[in-house]
This record gives sequence, structure tokens and C-alpha cells, in this order.
Amino acid sequence: MQLNFDSYCISPIQPKDGWKICNFVVANEDRLKRYFPKTLEQNLTPDLANIFVAKKVKQFENKGEFLFTLKTNDSDQLVGLIYIKKLNWTKKEGEFAYCIGYEYEGKGITTKAIKILSNHAFDTLNLKTLQIIVHPSNKPSIKVAENCNFTWIKTLEKEHTPPGEKPLDMELYELYNEME
Repeated sequence: MQLNFDSYCISPIQPKDGWKICNFVVANEDRLKRYFPKTLEQNLTPDLANIFVAKKVKQFENKGEFLFTLKTNDSDQLVGLIYIKKLNWTKKEGEFAYCIGYEYEGKGITTKAIKILSNHAFDTLNLKTLQIIVHPSNKPSIKVAENCNFTWIKTLEKEHTPPGEKPLDMELYELYNEME
């Protein structure tokens, strides 16, 4: 499965992605340390990244969590990661988590990717509800949620604890499958 738009492609995590993920997280360390600390710490070296990738490929195959890479079509450079996680197959819901590299921020790439993956989640995975949980200070991520027609639902108190910080309140946005 590969989903293309503009000059980018969205693909399921592949065993060969270890080096690219390592390079991506190291280059974007400052941006990832607060909201993606586990992804960061598990990919700081190529060996760690290969272990991470093997685990994520298995989770993808077992439908436990879906990690997608966002790459350029021309150079196959990794520009972002998108998770569909916290899957509840009984309630048919999942949560998006996404990050994009510094140089690709603000170009609408994440918005387009989330729209495409929302359709995939509804049509292929048969999910009914998708969530985005974001800190109120993360204006670009809120813009992605709003541009993808997610609706603000409520504030989740003490939802996320970044390394070395007190728990943070986060905002919950949801999108529902209109075909249901």
C-alpha cells in the first residue's frame, strides 16, 4: 500500500526504514523531545532504530498500531511520521499522532496526509472515530486538526507528561465517519 499526493508518498513502516528514521529523529530532536519522547529515545542510533522498526512492522501486521512514513517521491527522504495508535477495535476508534521535519513545516503536507489517512482509516480499517490530542500551544497541530474537519471535544486534564515536566492538559479533537 502506498498513498501518493503532490510529490509525497505515505507508506506503512518498512524494515528498511531504520536509518531514515534515525536520521529524521536526530535532525528533529528538539521538536520531538516534548511530545514524541519515546519515538526519539528509541531511534537515537541506527541499531536502536532497526529494533524500533522491527517492532512497529510487527504491530502494523498485527493491527496493534499503524506507523506510516511520509517521504518525498523524488529522493525517498523521510519528512514525517504518522501514527494511528491507541486503537480500540470494539469502539472502532483510533488516535493520530504526527510529526514533520523542520524544513517541511507550514506547507500543508501534514494536513493532506491526515486527510488521506483519515479516509484510509474509515474505508479500509473500518474505524468510526479518529482523535487528535494536542497541546493548546501547538498551533500548527491544531490547524491540522481543524483543516481536516476534526471538532474540538474537550480538555483532557493532565493527559501528557513530557520528560522532566509536570503533566499537561491537552485538547481532544475528533472526526467521525460520515458514512456510518
